[in-house]
Amino acid sequence: MVWRFDVSNGDADGLCAVVQWRLHEPGPAELVTGLKRDIALLGRVQGQAGDEVNVFDISMQRNRGELQRLLDDGLRVRYFDHHAAGKVPVHPNLEAHIDEASDVCTSLLVDRHLGGAHRAWALVGIYGDNLGAVADRLALEGGFEPGDCAGLRRLGVLINYNAYGEFEHDVRIAPRLLFPLMARYPDPRDMLAHESVVDEIDAMRHSDLRLGADAAVLWQGPQGSVRVLPDARWSRRVQGCLANELANGEPGCAHAVLKVQGDGYVVSVRAPLALPRGAHALCSRFGGAGRSRAAGIDRLPRGDLSRFVEAFAEASWS
Repeated sequence: MVWRFDVSNGDADGLCAVVQWRLHEPGPAELVTGLKRDIALLGRVQGQAGDEVNVFDISMQRNRGELQRLLDDGLRVRYFDHHAAGKVPVHPNLEAHIDEASDVCTSLLVDRHLGGAHRAWALVGIYGDNLGAVADRLALEGGFEPGDCAGLRRLGVLINYNAYGEFEHDVRIAPRLLFPLMARYPDPRDMLAHESVVDEIDAMRHSDLRLGADAAVLWQGPQGSVRVLPDARWSRRVQGCLANELANGEPGCAHAVLKVQGDGYVVSVRAPLALPRGAHALCSRFGGAGRSRAAGIDRLPRGDLSRFVEAFAEASWS
């Protein structure tokens, strides 16, 4: 018997990509997911030769060793992603759909592959990944009404926000439990109408953003800002969402939102929306990863803080 695994980031882009794929190819599959920063997920897959692994929105660069293990063990892997991948392995068991362009996300890659068959869920993922202009264009092509777009944007933002936390108890509902609720609905507009958890996540997000508005400004200049949040459940949830809100509010500026964690910081960086390049290059200098428009650092030692702020202030975003 062939077993199927769907391995995905627990944010909007990853989960909406899986929903599209399961609508396209119904059938049982074991979901392997986690919170936003749970990236090394392929190590959790224990299959056998002939099994199928679908990977959505997790860095190939960060999972290269485990990917090679699966391929060597005879598993078939289909990989959709938009993060920095490094050299993509050439293997008869690997089907790779990798695009690192700044205006691409995984839900968009799946939408392209499926010919727009489940466009509404693709839009949720694209809006959730803060690619509003891209989603607006696709929605216009698909004949979606402005009111529909507003609802799909709201759902995407909320699913994305719900993925941020250090522990599952930080978030309103663990992504592994949110996904089955999403998968009930071929049309996400029905989820908006029938699932009360959407409004519960929304209320939590607005409360967290009010607290985040008081974040200490560590550095501010003509090209952006660096802010620091304390270590708390609300700050663990809101860090990425606040970074997106700042980026949307000042599209010509870059923003970094740091959160205290132990003797260091967790960092979220957003390049200017007007020049969405450079975030990965900056974060990779400090052991981080991501993509050109949005990236992060899982642990920035306290002793590297001033060096990071200096690098951020001097960064080229063109």
